[in-house]
Amino acid sequence: MTNLTRWDPFQEAMTLREAVNRLFEESFVPMAPAREGSFVPALDLSETPEAYIVELAVPGMKAEDLNVTIENGVLSISGEVKKSVEEQERNYHRIERRYGRFCRTVTLPSTVRGDAIEARLEHGVLTLRVPKAEEVKPRKITINVG
Repeated sequence: MTNLTRWDPFQEAMTLREAVNRLFEESFVPMAPAREGSFVPALDLSETPEAYIVELAVPGMKAEDLNVTIENGVLSISGEVKKSVEEQERNYHRIERRYGRFCRTVTLPSTVRGDAIEARLEHGVLTLRVPKAEEVKPRKITINVG
């Protein structure tokens, strides 16, 4: 048996709008300087039975430039990508790298153990392993026959 999926034209229209915005931004303003504070690193969130895994692309950043906090199930990752003083003395023809402060927040789907979060920065990717609390982990329940 096959499942029917209802077509939603507005969902595709939103995607089209984003594509058109990107087209105009890249085609008509190719030499526009990067806006300060507009840096938003890409983030992936996945789940295993034991934990949530958050991966954030932060190429060129050092661990001391990043700040990770968790409060009430909301994980916040912030930092700043700075221009070097040497680069500011040049005459640029094109600037495509983004600079400035960023803050990414993720609301985790269930209760987690904030005191046991593991963080690793490797090859420009910050990986956070956020363990689930015992009460939200799936458990096999034994059925007794009486």
